[in-house]
Amino acid sequence: MWIKKANIFRATGSFPWSQTHAQVPFALLRDNSIRIYYATRDARKRSLTSFIDVSRSDPANVIYVHDQPVMQFGEAGTHDEDGVMVGCLVEDQGDLLMYYTGWSRGYTVPYRVSVGLAKSTDGGITFERVFKGPVVDRTPHEPYMTMSPYVVRHDGVWKMWYGSGTGWTEIDGKMEPLYVTKYAESADGLDWIQDNLLSIEPLHELEANTRPSVSIGPSGYDMWYSYRHSVDYRDGKGGYRIGHATSKDGKTWDRQADPKGLAPDGDGWAGRMTCYPNVLDIDGVRVMFHNGDGFGASGFGYAVWEPA
Repeated sequence: MWIKKANIFRATGSFPWSQTHAQVPFALLRDNSIRIYYATRDARKRSLTSFIDVSRSDPANVIYVHDQPVMQFGEAGTHDEDGVMVGCLVEDQGDLLMYYTGWSRGYTVPYRVSVGLAKSTDGGITFERVFKGPVVDRTPHEPYMTMSPYVVRHDGVWKMWYGSGTGWTEIDGKMEPLYVTKYAESADGLDWIQDNLLSIEPLHELEANTRPSVSIGPSGYDMWYSYRHSVDYRDGKGGYRIGHATSKDGKTWDRQADPKGLAPDGDGWAGRMTCYPNVLDIDGVRVMFHNGDGFGASGFGYAVWEPA
């Protein structure tokens, strides 16, 4: 089962671009440390991405906090003019590619999101957009939104699991988004084929699931993801939980029972919500970085897998 360990980091309002939230953590292994990218919010609730470094042997030990965002907002009118939220990073010929969620404010609904791509040539300190527009966006079969990409290269194919909007529903006078996790493929990581392939079937019509983290092993694929109800989900009874699914080919998935040890326990920084998992193996130990209450308002922490 998973054993929750510690709250690692939260935004303290020390920087004008980082007033609240440290959400959607994504970790990269380095020689003697772990670099964790995260999204934070300014006073206008717009997201930007930055990182911290923690000890490889003790992830609760923060050894460096970066004092700048890795990328600024997009130009007026572009898909990420109101937010740049890290999804995942992929090493590519000595560079780092960051697939991210771009945010722009809406009118009839609160916002629109889509998947962008940026590249770093300085080891992940700064990123430049590969395109001004998104690389995975709305299509005739996906008319609402795309977000929260997780990308791997496997068997010569670039594979992406991502959130895809299925609509909006009005609840208590507020428009709430619905979304599911889908799959896309690419030959080069730039041009993506979206075949509207569903990965995680919702349990009911008001479930939303997204932010996958995928591991590939000898027996197949494991996915951890976030899911919630659309009613009372802001730290309420319908709040995010972490789910688990398995697959033989990465396309057809079997939803499993929720992982043991990760449910909110009513106490501490993740007492009402657990969400946005990122799983990787560190020196023989499987580690999950994740958010807790308030979609990352309480920061992020980690858990470790201890086999029975």
